[in-house]
Amino acid sequence: MKRLWILVLVFSLCFIPAVGAEQTPTTLVGKSKQKVTKTAKSAKPAKSAKSGKSAKSVKKAQRSPKKNKAVASRAASRSSGDISARCAVVMDAASGAILFERNGTEKRQPASTIKILTGLIAIDELNNSEKVPVSSRAEGMPRSKVYLRAGKQYKADDLINSVLLASANDASVALAEKISGSETAFARKMTEKAGELGARSTQCRTANGLTAPGQYSTARDLAVMFNAAMKNREFADRMARSKVRTSFGQTLSNHNRALWQIEGALGGKTGFTQAARQTYVGKFRRNGQDIVVAIMGSGRMWEDIPLLVNKGFQLAGKSDDRQQSAVEQLAQLRRQLHRENELSRLEILTPAKKVRPGVAL
Repeated sequence: MKRLWILVLVFSLCFIPAVGAEQTPTTLVGKSKQKVTKTAKSAKPAKSAKSGKSAKSVKKAQRSPKKNKAVASRAASRSSGDISARCAVVMDAASGAILFERNGTEKRQPASTIKILTGLIAIDELNNSEKVPVSSRAEGMPRSKVYLRAGKQYKADDLINSVLLASANDASVALAEKISGSETAFARKMTEKAGELGARSTQCRTANGLTAPGQYSTARDLAVMFNAAMKNREFADRMARSKVRTSFGQTLSNHNRALWQIEGALGGKTGFTQAARQTYVGKFRRNGQDIVVAIMGSGRMWEDIPLLVNKGFQLAGKSDDRQQSAVEQLAQLRRQLHRENELSRLEILTPAKKVRPGVAL
């Protein structure tokens, strides 16, 4: 009889629905409200003898901070399946292997993440001390901007930092006009550069990523471009700075919060437009492993990024384990083949025994 009760208990537990990370808070609240309604019908809230408050009020006042910690812990333990981004890619920086992907090849407006091309081209083509004039068109660019003045000249070094750290639209256009004569001509150069870096699904129409017809990229392309760009030491050094003071008196703060919020952040570029929503591409390093994370069409960028970074390093570790296992299996196979080969050689070299007539074997 005792065994029967144990079996019934185990059977009932198997069919209790588990509360997973993907269950919405609304569902949980709905269930708890039903329980409260049932108990409320059977008993009225008692009064506290000392304070005269209802039992419900006392219970609310006595809530433990541990409950809040548990809620925070559940939020932190959300999986990469919970990300808000429409498109996402996590790439192994060393091999280029895709560790995680969601709509990685979908073409979308890249917003300011495309400025990685603007900054990289400017680094290649201009000296830091070179003067860059500002046109009225560049001055009139919408925010984000560093409020350059038309007719004035600024050091290329300051404008490159303005583009990569402060995501300045006015500085992007000023650099484009300096290098190619017009933003349109510079956008063609950006598209060519993207192709050289291995991004075949990127078309640029602006130097700053503001929404434009025919302009697009993919999460995969952003990851590929940024990974290649970070091999340029000057580019990587600039991306790693949290703040920079310009020669014209402004302090530029890096828009990439990951530098001080996420372990192992090496650099990254943020972006946002109404059409693109939140976009991001960045590189991270932990325990000697490098990964690149790219997202497009996000609604909660600073929640999505740490989830993808943590997931990426987990997958990178598993990938290394599988690779090591494959190497060990290959070595074992080689040793086995070597032994078999040695045995074959011995059989060939060993002379056959002569059998005398009339002797049975």
